[in-house]
Amino acid sequence: MRKPVARRMVVLVMIFAAWAAGTALAQMPQAVLRAGAQNIETEVAANDADRQLGLMYRGSLPEGRGMVFVFPSDARICMWMKNTLIPLSVAFINRDGRILNIEDMAPQSEDNHCAAGRARYALEMNRGWFARHGIAAGDTVEGTKSLPPGR
Repeated sequence: MRKPVARRMVVLVMIFAAWAAGTALAQMPQAVLRAGAQNIETEVAANDADRQLGLMYRGSLPEGRGMVFVFPSDARICMWMKNTLIPLSVAFINRDGRILNIEDMAPQSEDNHCAAGRARYALEMNRGWFARHGIAAGDTVEGTKSLPPGR
Protein backbone atom coordinates (compact mmCIF):
# COMPACT_ATOMS: atom_id res chain seq x y z
CA MET A 1 0.00 0.00 0.00
CA ARG A 2 2.85 2.42 0.64
CA LYS A 3 4.26 2.31 -2.91
CA PRO A 4 1.11 3.64 -4.62
CA VAL A 5 0.88 6.45 -2.05
CA ALA A 6 4.55 7.34 -2.58
CA ARG A 7 4.05 7.34 -6.36
CA ARG A 8 1.04 9.63 -6.02
CA MET A 9 3.06 11.98 -3.85
CA VAL A 10 5.85 12.10 -6.43
CA VAL A 11 3.33 12.83 -9.19
CA LEU A 12 1.70 15.57 -7.09
CA VAL A 13 5.08 17.16 -6.35
CA MET A 14 5.98 17.10 -10.06
CA ILE A 15 2.62 18.65 -10.99
CA PHE A 16 3.09 21.36 -8.37
CA ALA A 17 6.65 22.09 -9.57
CA ALA A 18 5.45 22.40 -13.17
CA TRP A 19 2.58 24.64 -12.10
CA ALA A 20 4.88 26.83 -9.98
CA ALA A 21 7.38 27.11 -12.82
CA GLY A 22 4.60 27.98 -15.26
CA THR A 23 3.18 30.59 -12.91
CA ALA A 24 6.58 32.22 -12.43
CA LEU A 25 7.28 32.13 -16.15
CA ALA A 26 3.96 33.72 -16.98
CA GLN A 27 5.04 36.68 -14.82
CA MET A 28 8.39 37.22 -16.55
CA PRO A 29 8.59 40.15 -18.94
CA GLN A 30 8.76 39.40 -22.66
CA ALA A 31 11.04 40.93 -25.30
CA VAL A 32 11.86 40.42 -28.95
CA LEU A 33 15.53 40.27 -29.89
CA ARG A 34 17.04 39.88 -33.34
CA ALA A 35 20.07 37.84 -34.37
CA GLY A 36 20.95 37.76 -38.05
CA ALA A 37 17.63 37.50 -39.91
CA GLN A 38 15.90 35.82 -36.95
CA ASN A 39 13.45 37.43 -34.54
CA ILE A 40 13.64 35.74 -31.14
CA GLU A 41 10.73 35.88 -28.71
CA THR A 42 12.26 35.80 -25.25
CA GLU A 43 11.26 35.66 -21.65
CA VAL A 44 13.43 38.07 -19.66
CA ALA A 45 15.07 36.89 -16.44
CA ALA A 46 16.39 40.15 -14.97
CA ASN A 47 16.31 39.44 -11.22
CA ASP A 48 17.86 36.77 -8.99
CA ALA A 49 14.69 34.68 -8.62
CA ASP A 50 13.98 34.55 -12.36
CA ARG A 51 17.64 33.89 -13.23
CA GLN A 52 17.76 31.03 -10.71
CA LEU A 53 14.59 29.42 -12.11
CA GLY A 54 15.49 29.97 -15.75
CA LEU A 55 14.12 27.21 -17.98
CA MET A 56 14.03 24.55 -15.24
CA TYR A 57 11.33 21.85 -15.29
CA ARG A 58 10.16 22.51 -18.85
CA GLY A 59 9.62 19.61 -21.22
CA SER A 60 10.17 21.66 -24.38
CA LEU A 61 10.91 25.09 -25.77
CA PRO A 62 9.14 26.24 -28.95
CA GLU A 63 11.43 26.90 -31.93
CA GLY A 64 12.40 30.55 -32.16
CA ARG A 65 11.74 31.18 -28.48
CA GLY A 66 14.30 31.54 -25.74
CA MET A 67 15.20 33.13 -22.45
CA VAL A 68 17.54 36.06 -22.02
CA PHE A 69 19.26 36.43 -18.66
CA VAL A 70 20.11 40.05 -17.80
CA PHE A 71 22.84 40.59 -15.21
CA PRO A 72 23.36 43.78 -13.16
CA SER A 73 26.95 44.31 -14.34
CA ASP A 74 29.51 42.99 -16.78
CA ALA A 75 31.13 39.79 -15.49
CA ARG A 76 32.51 36.45 -16.60
CA ILE A 77 29.17 34.74 -16.05
CA CYS A 78 28.62 30.98 -16.05
CA MET A 79 25.47 28.92 -16.63
CA TRP A 80 24.50 25.36 -15.70
CA MET A 81 21.56 23.04 -16.37
CA LYS A 82 20.47 21.79 -12.94
CA ASN A 83 16.80 20.64 -13.19
CA THR A 84 16.69 21.74 -16.84
CA LEU A 85 15.17 18.94 -18.92
CA ILE A 86 15.85 20.14 -22.47
CA PRO A 87 19.20 20.50 -24.27
CA LEU A 88 20.11 24.13 -24.81
CA SER A 89 22.73 26.37 -26.39
CA VAL A 90 23.69 29.58 -24.64
CA ALA A 91 25.14 32.69 -26.25
CA PHE A 92 27.09 34.95 -23.92
CA ILE A 93 26.61 38.56 -25.02
CA ASN A 94 28.47 41.70 -23.99
CA ARG A 95 26.82 45.02 -23.10
CA ASP A 96 27.05 46.16 -26.75
CA GLY A 97 25.11 43.11 -27.99
CA ARG A 98 28.12 41.25 -29.45
CA ILE A 99 28.17 37.47 -28.96
CA LEU A 100 31.36 36.48 -27.13
CA ASN A 101 30.90 32.71 -27.40
CA ILE A 102 28.21 30.05 -27.72
CA GLU A 103 28.18 26.86 -25.65
CA ASP A 104 26.05 23.70 -25.98
CA MET A 105 24.69 22.39 -22.66
CA ALA A 106 23.43 18.93 -21.71
CA PRO A 107 20.18 18.55 -19.73
CA GLN A 108 20.31 18.10 -15.96
CA SER A 109 24.02 18.81 -15.72
CA GLU A 110 25.81 20.92 -13.16
CA ASP A 111 28.76 21.50 -15.52
CA ASN A 112 29.61 25.19 -15.80
CA HIS A 113 29.55 26.89 -19.21
CA CYS A 114 31.20 30.29 -18.99
CA ALA A 115 31.48 33.46 -21.00
CA ALA A 116 34.78 33.94 -22.86
CA GLY A 117 34.92 37.50 -21.49
CA ARG A 118 32.88 40.02 -19.55
CA ALA A 119 29.22 39.52 -20.49
CA ARG A 120 26.00 41.30 -19.53
CA TYR A 121 23.51 38.84 -21.10
CA ALA A 122 23.09 35.12 -21.68
CA LEU A 123 20.59 33.96 -24.32
CA GLU A 124 19.39 30.35 -24.08
CA MET A 125 17.82 28.66 -27.10
CA ASN A 126 17.18 25.04 -28.14
CA ARG A 127 20.52 23.28 -28.64
CA GLY A 128 21.87 23.92 -32.13
CA TRP A 129 19.57 26.89 -32.86
CA PHE A 130 22.44 29.36 -33.31
CA ALA A 131 24.37 26.99 -35.63
CA ARG A 132 21.24 26.21 -37.69
CA HIS A 133 20.77 29.93 -38.32
CA GLY A 134 24.42 30.72 -39.00
CA ILE A 135 24.82 32.82 -35.86
CA ALA A 136 28.27 32.73 -34.26
CA ALA A 137 30.67 34.52 -31.93
CA GLY A 138 31.27 38.08 -33.15
CA ASP A 139 27.71 38.50 -34.45
CA THR A 140 25.39 41.07 -32.88
CA VAL A 141 22.10 40.53 -31.07
CA GLU A 142 19.85 43.55 -31.52
CA GLY A 143 17.38 44.68 -28.87
CA THR A 144 19.47 44.22 -25.76
CA LYS A 145 19.46 47.97 -25.04
CA SER A 146 15.67 47.85 -24.56
CA LEU A 147 15.84 45.07 -21.93
CA PRO A 148 15.16 45.99 -18.30
CA PRO A 149 18.28 46.42 -16.18
CA GLY A 150 19.48 43.42 -14.23
CA ARG A 151 18.94 43.48 -10.49
